[in-house]
Amino acid sequence: MMISRKLAWLSLPLALGLATSAAAFSACQVTDTGGIDDNSFNQTAWQGVLDAQESLGVEGRFLESQAETDYEANLNSLLGGQCDIILTIGFLLGDATQKAAAANPDQLFSIVDFAYDPPLENVLGQVYATDQAAFLAGYLAAGMTETDVIGVFGGINIPPVTIFMDGLAWGVDHYNSVHGTEVSVLGWDPEAREGLFTNNFESLDDGRAFAQNLYDEGADIVLPVAGPVGLGSAALANELGTDELKIIGVDADLYLTDPERGHVYLTSIMKRMDSTVYQVIEQTMAGEFEGGLIVGTLENGGVDLAPFHDFEGAIPAELKAELTEVRAGIIDGSIAVGGQ
Repeated sequence: MMISRKLAWLSLPLALGLATSAAAFSACQVTDTGGIDDNSFNQTAWQGVLDAQESLGVEGRFLESQAETDYEANLNSLLGGQCDIILTIGFLLGDATQKAAAANPDQLFSIVDFAYDPPLENVLGQVYATDQAAFLAGYLAAGMTETDVIGVFGGINIPPVTIFMDGLAWGVDHYNSVHGTEVSVLGWDPEAREGLFTNNFESLDDGRAFAQNLYDEGADIVLPVAGPVGLGSAALANELGTDELKIIGVDADLYLTDPERGHVYLTSIMKRMDSTVYQVIEQTMAGEFEGGLIVGTLENGGVDLAPFHDFEGAIPAELKAELTEVRAGIIDGSIAVGGQ
């Protein structure tokens, strides 16, 4: 096992690849639907490539998938030795990536939000304990709600989406157990595995409509786990005003990536795909690629809550202190993240 300074690496014993000079190194990314500038996971992962371009001098390029039917074609177009590492972004590319990797054992791949069992020697998965950061967001939301109702909806009912929803619900439950409150969560039942889903990652209209429905049912804080769809929810909060509706962002710090509506974000649940992508590129360049997994956690900085920005002064000092304690408890294991 190799231990990175920032991230834990779980890997196979077989290392693939040779050290490559920066000038000759090419990192190629295939996006999920939503586009490279989705203010979410595609863009955050691409930032890791951009950081590698700036710091390591590599060449970076990407292909956008307009639909799921584009995954295999985009991957095939990158094969043939032009890419030292092919990065595929999103759980839904799991099958296409596995097929390409099996057919091209000398090509190195890394996929965000997917873990193969058993691991593939030429594929490095990047996965995240997003429920840890979402737990903190749920605790925060429960302490900030005026209506005692938190809303959440997802894009598609897949693990990289529902892990956010799980963490939120568990964080609210923990707040209730500590404070004796009865804050409820609309839109997701962690035990039944049922909830609200737009079934897409593109429609801003759906983001507005789902947030509106949750608001109408009493929610004054909403977590959209649906990539760019959540921008529609932020637009609604911008119109209603943050006294009526606040949004929790996902993947990136949306205060920064959605600056026109930055003031509506109470915080964001950050999945540091930029960090893991950068480290995959760095390790591959050094000839140290190993199939297996990178796992991002609160402890190693792979997941986190964004700063509170405009809400910094609105969050009580006592609640901030509790969040610090909860974070420490998650890291040292004294607070279990999971349904109890």
